[in-house]
Amino acid sequence: MRSSRHGRSNKRSIMKAGFLVGIVLVVSFLIFFNIGKLSSTAAERVRDVSQSAVQQQDKRPFTQPAQQKQSDGKPKGKVVYLTFDDGPSSLTGQFLDVLQEYNVKATFFMQGSNLKNTGYQDNVKRAVEEGHYVGAHSMTHDAIKLYDNKQFVPEMLETLHLIRNITGTNPKLTRPPYGSAPGLKEEQIRDQIADAGIKIWDWTIDSYDWKLKDNPNKIVENVKEQTTEDLEVVLMHEKQQTLQVLPEIIEFYKEKGYEFAVYRDEEHFRLNFQKDNRL
Repeated sequence: MRSSRHGRSNKRSIMKAGFLVGIVLVVSFLIFFNIGKLSSTAAERVRDVSQSAVQQQDKRPFTQPAQQKQSDGKPKGKVVYLTFDDGPSSLTGQFLDVLQEYNVKATFFMQGSNLKNTGYQDNVKRAVEEGHYVGAHSMTHDAIKLYDNKQFVPEMLETLHLIRNITGTNPKLTRPPYGSAPGLKEEQIRDQIADAGIKIWDWTIDSYDWKLKDNPNKIVENVKEQTTEDLEVVLMHEKQQTLQVLPEIIEFYKEKGYEFAVYRDEEHFRLNFQKDNRL
C-alpha cells in the first residue's frame, strides 16, 4: 500500500513540475515575443526619425564653402559673381532653372514693389533654398525718392524686411539703383547707410542687357569685352534677352577657368564706386 501511495505521489510531483515548466515556457515565449515586437517598433521609430532628419536636411539652404581671401577681403583666384537686378518677376523661375542646370549660384537684388506680389514669392523662397542670395534693390527704384529725398535707407530697410519675412533669411546687402555713383556721393547719406548696418555692392561689368532686347548677342560681347580681372561682378537683369544668352555667359566663364561664387554676408568685401570702406 505504501509503495502504491508513494508512486502516485511521484506522479503528482512530476505532473506539477511539468505544469510549472509549461507555464515558464509560455511566459518566456510571451516575454521574448513582446521584446521582439518592442525592438521592431523602436527600430521603426529610429528609422522614421532618421528619415525625417534627412528630409529636413534636404530643405536647408545651400551653404557655399568658405573661400581663401586676399588681404582686402576679396576671394583668391579667378572668381565671378553673376548678379540679377529688378526681380522677382515672371522669369525668375526660368532663371533658377538655368542656374540649376549648370549648378551655378547667383546673387539677386530684388525690388520691394515686386516682392509684394504673392505670385512671385514662391520663387523667392526657391532661390534661397537652392543656395542663391537675395538682397535688396529698394522699394521704388525711383532716383528722386532715393537720393534727392534721402529715402534710400528707409526703402532698403523695408525691402530687406520683406525678404526676411518671405525667406526667413536676414540679408544686409543692397544694390543702389543706377549705382552708388552718383547716387550716394553725399557723405550724409552714406553715414546713414553705415549707421543702419547696410552693405552696398555695385559691379565691375555692366552687360547693358536692359537696353538690348533686340540684340542679345551684344550682351555676351559686352561681358566678354569687360572681363579683364580675376574678380568680376556681372550686372544683369531679369530680362528675356538675358535669359536667352545666360547659358552662353556661363559657358564663357567656365572656359576661362572662373569659379562661380555667391555673396555671403560674413565674407563681405568692399565693392562700391564711392570706395567707402564702411559699406
